[in-house]
Amino acid sequence: MNRIGVDVKFEDGRSLIGEDPFETLSIARDLGFEGILLRTVDEAFPTLDSGAIREFAAEAKAQDMFVQLGLGKVNPYMTGELPRVRDLGRGSYLGGMERMVGLCAEYGWTEAWTAAGAYQHNLPAPFCFERFRTDVDWQDQLDATARFLRKLAPMLREHGVRLNLETHEEITTFELLRLIDEIGDDVLGVCLDPANLMVRGELVDDAVRRVAPYVNMTHLRDAVILPTEDGLSRFLAPIGQGAIDWSRLLDHVLGAHPGLDLVIEGIGGSRAEMLVQPDDPRWRAMHPDMDEADAEGLTKLASWFHAESLLGRAPTVAELRASPPVGPDYTDFLATSLRALKAALDSRATSSLAP
Repeated sequence: MNRIGVDVKFEDGRSLIGEDPFETLSIARDLGFEGILLRTVDEAFPTLDSGAIREFAAEAKAQDMFVQLGLGKVNPYMTGELPRVRDLGRGSYLGGMERMVGLCAEYGWTEAWTAAGAYQHNLPAPFCFERFRTDVDWQDQLDATARFLRKLAPMLREHGVRLNLETHEEITTFELLRLIDEIGDDVLGVCLDPANLMVRGELVDDAVRRVAPYVNMTHLRDAVILPTEDGLSRFLAPIGQGAIDWSRLLDHVLGAHPGLDLVIEGIGGSRAEMLVQPDDPRWRAMHPDMDEADAEGLTKLASWFHAESLLGRAPTVAELRASPPVGPDYTDFLATSLRALKAALDSRATSSLAP
């Protein structure tokens, strides 16, 4: 049976839990979740106080809640944006990461979240993505990320902890797989956020199938893609209200890892519109693994959503830009997603029992 948890950090930096990680457990449980992902463990426990963490681990066990941790980012060109991790290492970002790896190992939290970039909310597309930085090439960032991961790998192996790189807005599944091949799948895997795949020009089903053997964590939510004045735009949606075929996704992922704990990621103050430009030569040049079938598939999907929006069966671009489908406490999106994911899991279980 697959347990379902929640990432307690939202897109705009807000939190489901406030400042108290102990309260987090109760809030998440009351919402119907069976676990939590503390993606910013250095915020929850700024000094990694062993007594507080021990008490937290005991409380999670008492409430029968699973715990996953996030250990910061691994792209050296943007880790300066995470000074708390460097502080934990007394001036060494690597040292801060190693302290958190030790923490994971101590409590058996052996699958940890990470990412290769951060979305810059204050910058216009495409410069909001690390991929399009003008001060350093994306390949140089990938090379530096690989070097950093190689430095961290011995301690990961020693402690039996694996980092799982998110299918984040800046990186493709092809690039993730190349990193895993270089570093080793015993210490590097994938945290699957299927809603981000279209942002990097990938068709969801194809991309999920590629990475499924390496998916050890998830950030689950849905996505809508529509034609806009500048190309195609991806918008976040609750599970079951977007383009993703959840039956196929679960077949791919759970076929490889039947007992995987699944985590839903929430939404912040917007639908997180992100621009996709498969017809722009400069944009396409930044996606060398993308082929015409990907471009045609995304364009066709956006056209279908546009037709559905004209018929009133799907939201319009204006509606998606206006406001997110969440209440003031940001839980509506999570509750809708949780119901839909449970239904998809139940349907899969029923199908497997059919003669």
